[in-house]
This record gives sequence, C-alpha cells and structure tokens, in this order.
Amino acid sequence: MKLRRAQVAGSFYSGSKPALTSEIQECFTHRLGPGRLPTLAQVGERKLVGLVCPHAGYMYSGPVAAKSYFELAANGRPEAIVIIGPNHTGEGSGVSMMPEGVWETPLGQVGVDRDLASAISKESGIIDLDDRAHLYEHSIEVQLPFLQYVLQSRFDFVPICMMMQDQETSAEVGRAVGQALKGKDALVIASSDMTHYESADAARRKDRLAIDAILAMDDAKLQETVESHRITMCGHGPVASAIAASKVLGAKSASLLGYNTSGDITGDHGSVVGYLSVAIHR
Repeated sequence: MKLRRAQVAGSFYSGSKPALTSEIQECFTHRLGPGRLPTLAQVGERKLVGLVCPHAGYMYSGPVAAKSYFELAANGRPEAIVIIGPNHTGEGSGVSMMPEGVWETPLGQVGVDRDLASAISKESGIIDLDDRAHLYEHSIEVQLPFLQYVLQSRFDFVPICMMMQDQETSAEVGRAVGQALKGKDALVIASSDMTHYESADAARRKDRLAIDAILAMDDAKLQETVESHRITMCGHGPVASAIAASKVLGAKSASLLGYNTSGDITGDHGSVVGYLSVAIHR
C-alpha cells in the first residue's frame, strides 16, 4: 500500500503528536478562532456539505481554519470526504487524484477512499489518477490534522489536486465530485488562501469581492472576479469546484465563518496573506 508521508510537519504545523494536538487546540481557543474547543455532534441531521479552509502555517491561518472545523464538529461526522486543493509544486498532471493509499501525519494515518475515488474517476475524463502531484503538495496535507483531531482519525478521504483552475475545468471537477457523492452524507473541502502579499487594505478590498461571489454560490462569478480584479487567490479553482459539487448535493446557502489576514497575527499590515473560512449548507 502506498504511504504518503507528511511533508510539512515541523514547518507548517508541529512535528510531534503532543505538540500538534496542543497547537490545534490553541487554534480553536485563539482570539481569532472559535474561542473554545469543538465537540463532535453524535446526533442530528447533517446539513454541512462544503467548507472553504486556508492552508498556510497554523500560526498564521490556523485560527481561521479552526472556525471551519468547529462548524464540522457541530454538524457531526460525514460519511464521505473529498479535499480539493491547488497545485503549488507544478508536479503531476493538470488535475490529479490519488486513488489509493494512506496519508500520514503526526496524529496517525488516514486512508484514501478507493471506492469513492473510483466513482469520481468514472464520472470525469479530466481527473487523472496521478500520485506525483500529491507527493510534496501542502494544500491538502494541512487539512488532515484538523480532520483527525475533530473526527478522531476515523475517516477516509479522496484528495484532488488542481493545477488547471479555469472555469471549465473547475466546473467539470465539481460536477464529477458531486455526481459521485450523490446519495452520500458527504463533505467537500476546498483548500485555498486568498490575496497574497499586498497591503491589508488592498487584500480585504479584493478578497471581499471574491467572498461575495462565494457566498452567492456563484462559481462562474468567482472565477470572473478573480481574473478581472487580479486577485491572487491560489485555490479559486478548488473553491469553484466545491461550490459546483455542493450545488449538485443540494446546497442552498453559504455563510462566512471568518476572515483575517496574516497581519492580524504578525502586526505587519504592509504585506499580508488573506485567510477565509466559509460553510456551505443544504
């Protein structure tokens, strides 16, 4: 069985289980996070079908990411999980899915859902079965420790990495994921940071435009907005795909859970990265 070892443990997040557990808890209790630790709901109807989460180092984006995972905990355990992230490394094909294997973090191992990966592959000819894009990419990896903490590591998932992020590709990926997940109590996570290395004022102004499109659940408008306003949002394709998939799954609304910039952590507002947390519900 293929083992995908953690690549950014010790840099983006802590490298040992005790330190990582403590770091995640601090993200939840942080002044920019939910303010308290999550409790996984055991009963009730799950309505959460999509999340947008950042993927920077936990010291910068962890509190905002924690707001998404707090929402997940409140909704309970999903039956199936797909994580869609951008390709920063340039390795692998245009859209790459790892169809089998195990991913490892300091919190343990989680498996790739082979049956779901196969179903997604059958729905789309644009998603290649390709491990190379996933070997060193951090955008999906950094979501796993939060999921492991909230779900006690009892889950499988499917990772999809997007180098091609145009609207046609994003819509096709979203359609395929949504069709494969039909009939399942599913969650689609889009991994993305927002504006990169502009002033906090400029980042907030530009990111608000993209956020408005996301909250309207308009994936085509999101892509148009990112392009026309030159918003350096690294995962606009994965977010557009998650919106499209969520609509196939019956999503009706999206809500803003949190937005901050790295300047809110460091105090340097001259050159920041924006971080967003959004929930999409039936």
